[in-house]
Amino acid sequence: MTLDQKRWVIGGLGFLFLLSLVSVQWLEVARRSHEAGDSRASVTTPAASRQCVDCHSQVSTGIVDHWKGSTHAEKGVACVDCHKAEAKDADVFSHYGQQVATVVTPRDCARCHPTEAAEFSASHHSKAGNILASLDNFLAETVEGSRVAFSPHAPTPGKAVNVVNGLAPANSGCQQCHGSLVAFQASDGGLVTMRDLKPDEAGQPTDMEAVGRIVRNESGKPLFSSTSWPNTGIGRLNLDGSAGSCAACHSRHDFSARRARQPENCGKCHLGPDHPQKEIYDESKHGVAFRDLIGEMNLDAKPWVLGKDYSAAPTCATCHMSANMRNGMKITHDPGERISWTNRPPVSLVMDTNASHEVVTETNPEKRRAAIADTADAKRNRMKQVCSTCHTPDHINLFYRQYDDVVINYNEKFAKPGQAIMSALAANGLLTKTQYDEKIEWTWYYLWHHEGRRARMGASMMAPDYTQWHGMFEVAERFYMELIPEAREITEKAMQAGRSEPARKANQVIDEILNRPEHQWLLKGADEQADVINREMQRRYGQTRSER
Repeated sequence: MTLDQKRWVIGGLGFLFLLSLVSVQWLEVARRSHEAGDSRASVTTPAASRQCVDCHSQVSTGIVDHWKGSTHAEKGVACVDCHKAEAKDADVFSHYGQQVATVVTPRDCARCHPTEAAEFSASHHSKAGNILASLDNFLAETVEGSRVAFSPHAPTPGKAVNVVNGLAPANSGCQQCHGSLVAFQASDGGLVTMRDLKPDEAGQPTDMEAVGRIVRNESGKPLFSSTSWPNTGIGRLNLDGSAGSCAACHSRHDFSARRARQPENCGKCHLGPDHPQKEIYDESKHGVAFRDLIGEMNLDAKPWVLGKDYSAAPTCATCHMSANMRNGMKITHDPGERISWTNRPPVSLVMDTNASHEVVTETNPEKRRAAIADTADAKRNRMKQVCSTCHTPDHINLFYRQYDDVVINYNEKFAKPGQAIMSALAANGLLTKTQYDEKIEWTWYYLWHHEGRRARMGASMMAPDYTQWHGMFEVAERFYMELIPEAREITEKAMQAGRSEPARKANQVIDEILNRPEHQWLLKGADEQADVINREMQRRYGQTRSER
């Protein structure tokens, strides 16, 4: 081979190598773009929505860009299809020749997604607004803020503040997850909500006087109240009488299924000290695997079936909602269908539910059987179908045994006793009727609402640090070092004040609890138990460890 021939060969090989590098880089960019949701299909805007798209492309570009990347756009579903309203609707207004409404509700989504809307409407998610009818309301609306507006007590430099909205913590906090009662400004200075409008079965108002009180701008658009809007809380109470918001998970305006399938989507609400499911998931082996193998999750697949489209790792959606090969590829928009314990209340309850999807609390066996429409065992079996894609029956059954043991231990050793102590103090007039004005009420709230939930949820998702150190350790510390001493202090003060009988009755409850075998270590010492544990450590590990 001549020198010139060698040069041509080397040059050709170099060119091919460069071309391969460019091709690989292009494919990698395309792959990453697809994973990030940046891929765009060619879409044709329906005629009815063309004016909407042309205008909003200039004034709110992001809305249009998101829509263009959506499955809706691919299928020819556009602005008017979702936002169209009837002339009788309370929130209807004329917008460049179209009768539209700003708030899109599950009732609107049901026009194309009836099954999903029905499942969601029956779920605990859609009723999340009802959960706020609890002590949480009092915290946000009274303790953290005020039920009535109040005047500033000192000037704010550079900012004229004449009145303070005491409901601000609730409006911008609780309601952004749980949902608000969507409200318009009223001509009398009040609000107009679904409670005033009294919508019929079609979602249209029946109280026209209330409709007439809605304040509108010069274009006829109704004006929302900042007490409730913007809001995509999953339990939002809409003007048409429907509950919930599909956009809580399927973010507007692309309504991405891929995003809804990722744990970060659920983390908008399931995060923080009282329900840290997202952090718990991140700690678990499942979360670790997801982050490592996200490129193998096939998150854009339709319909995204576990065991068929992916098996790298489960996400929140995988376990609680998505299809799998073992359940006939059935998707559900009711995440409660696979949950066998409810770990939200102070004491965990078995998730036997009635026809209204409410937890059955009846203790009489015969009456309980009659009331149950869906059993906790059936729910657990649905979850086991998910687990069985990756785990053996022994693994699954033993996991559930571990989980059940933690929940029952928490219930019996701390939750039920704590509840009994608080009830005894209240029943004997040793607590005021006002919540959170006494330290022990904060202590009890922390015990079950924060530490107790973390322990139970940690066990449910195989996150040992949350089960132990963020969970049961803090439950125990709160119970023995705070709740019990504070309860004793209350009874002692009552005795000093001459209220010996109420104090005696409350102390009787506390004494009965502490005299149970599981609490004996506190009253009588635990040297013998510690010796037993040390001997066991010696047997297991060849060493003892004693820390004082």
